[in-house]
Amino acid sequence: MDFLDLFAALGLALVLEGAAYTLFPVAMRKMMEQILALPVANVRTIGLFTAFAGFALIWLVRS
Repeated sequence: MDFLDLFAALGLALVLEGAAYTLFPVAMRKMMEQILALPVANVRTIGLFTAFAGFALIWLVRS
């Protein structure tokens, strides 16, 4: 993997994140409030699952 690919992926993540906050600010605020109400273990589990799903998607696309 090239550093250009890494920066392109980071840029795409920022575009998608920014688009979500721009298009749905109220929903994003509500989602953040719900996440803050969750126990830390649940947030960690969700983060781990999301990271694994992202890795699997990249692996499928790149192979």
